[in-house]
Amino acid sequence: MTIGQRIAQKRKELGLSQEGLGEQLGVSRQAIYKWESDASLPEIDKLITLSRIFSVPVGWLLGVEETTPETVSPDQEKLVEDILSRYQAAQPEPRKSVWDQWSVRFLFAMCGIMIALLVGTSSKIREMEQQYNGLHDSIYNVQSSVDRQISSITGRVENILKSQNNLTAEWSADPVSTDLRANTVTFQIRVVPRTYVEGMTALFVACSGEDTVELPVDPGADHAFTGQITCPLSDQIDLSAVLITGDKRETQWLDDFYDLYSSTLPDLFVSSTLWLEGRDGVLAHQISTEGDVRQGLKVLDNRDQYRGALSWYPQPPAELQVGLFQDRKLLLWYQGGIETTSRNGTPTEEYIWRRPQDVTLEPGHQYCEAAVYTDEYGRQRVYPGEVRVYDEASGN
Repeated sequence: MTIGQRIAQKRKELGLSQEGLGEQLGVSRQAIYKWESDASLPEIDKLITLSRIFSVPVGWLLGVEETTPETVSPDQEKLVEDILSRYQAAQPEPRKSVWDQWSVRFLFAMCGIMIALLVGTSSKIREMEQQYNGLHDSIYNVQSSVDRQISSITGRVENILKSQNNLTAEWSADPVSTDLRANTVTFQIRVVPRTYVEGMTALFVACSGEDTVELPVDPGADHAFTGQITCPLSDQIDLSAVLITGDKRETQWLDDFYDLYSSTLPDLFVSSTLWLEGRDGVLAHQISTEGDVRQGLKVLDNRDQYRGALSWYPQPPAELQVGLFQDRKLLLWYQGGIETTSRNGTPTEEYIWRRPQDVTLEPGHQYCEAAVYTDEYGRQRVYPGEVRVYDEASGN
């Protein structure tokens, strides 16, 4: 039984969906799908969390041990607690000072006793320092032991990953075209199985955002599986190949592609001065008149070597809007226009957006200035500025 099959078995025993398990682990449904299809392996921290959710040893999930847990042992945590308990027990209890009406001679005797006690206390402090150093060394040893254990698990996981990723003798997966109007991307994939069995077929799988696309493929003359698969264009696309022989299905992860969607849109950055302008919970409207000029918001182009404010504006039907958002909901759009500013003493035309009216902030709500770019095909990308929560007590 593979790691993926063990994860799927325990997930189903608990009645969890892939999405539900992903929420508990802080990963996507696609990640769970890839684990269960053996296209990839969970990271070490995810394996440990899985072992706790399923109440099984990490070794069982890895398929290397049936009973011995590979999680960080509770006994090691107990060791640290025992060390702390011994350290606390070793601390001297505070001594109460005594004062009463005695003879002067007896007072001198008491002073002598107190001096002796001070000398003893100094010795006790030195003993406590030694115990503290011992505690520090013990904790370090526990940490080193845990690090070695995790390192050992990491090595074993890497070995298992290598042993499972040997389904192909060679493969390639490359984007060959994009259709921005349809917002799709097409990949050319070629997979040669390490061991070909007569009657074997393949299934190319592309996970793009929340969408999964599959393409059945038959082998060619050289037993290579070749085909083009088209899926929605997004900023994370995972490609894998499933080799099918009868009822047996084996998954080979191929590659991950990131930021393909974003790379087809402008690379912009919102230069926001939102939190420099509020007074007494009110963001004043921004005006640009002679004698009273308030700085507006600029959208910078990261691909500009000077990273200057935009001197261009998209031509319809493309559109660039800037607005103020409360809890991710639009409060108002800003008004923008080309203005002449100075960059290094040189007059420069820049597009600047200004707030057309006062805005009263509400305590406990999130506020953010953001730019929304819409291209000629209706595809959008949001460029948020800094997100802040208004605090009425501090006024910002």
